[in-house]
Amino acid sequence: MTPLLRLLTEAGPLAAFFIANSQAGIMVGTAVFMVAITLSLGVSWRMERRIPVMPAVGAGFVLIFGGLTLWLQSDLFIKIKPTLVNLLFAAVLFVAHITKRNVMKRLLGTVLSLSDDGWRTMGIRWAWFFLFLAVVNEVVWRSLDTDAWVNFKVFGIMPLTLLFSALQTPLIMRHQIPEGTATPVPPGAPHGAGDRPAP
Repeated sequence: MTPLLRLLTEAGPLAAFFIANSQAGIMVGTAVFMVAITLSLGVSWRMERRIPVMPAVGAGFVLIFGGLTLWLQSDLFIKIKPTLVNLLFAAVLFVAHITKRNVMKRLLGTVLSLSDDGWRTMGIRWAWFFLFLAVVNEVVWRSLDTDAWVNFKVFGIMPLTLLFSALQTPLIMRHQIPEGTATPVPPGAPHGAGDRPAP
């Protein structure tokens, strides 16, 4: 996909959620959010014949907790959705770090080429960041009204995520493996053995 289309598929559902909530309230906003995020996944599949893991998980939570919100007419469920999603991502990355499994490389290995140390460091940083987002979401929805929480979700979480991503640039530059310099992996070698630059 082009960068513009990718941005629309990622930010479009949030924009639709914000507009619908401001015009008709959280219930209509939630319904619109569910439809918009389903359409965004459809566009991703049509354009790339694949759906990225994290957006797919996030969409699944939106559909489940959005459905509960509409069914029970309680905005509690859509408000705690970001908390649970971020806790899930944090837990996966913490467990991966402890068990020395390179989850970040599996997710981003087609985009970045880093050393194993680089992937591990990035993974633990993102784990703490997801935990931070979960805590902040809990504080915001418990302390502010619904419209303020929606504003935070749309104009707070995404900018914070983009800023955190940008702050990882020095780490990426420090651990990036130049293309074509990875050591060939012999048959039967451990996973990740070819991540070190050739001498």
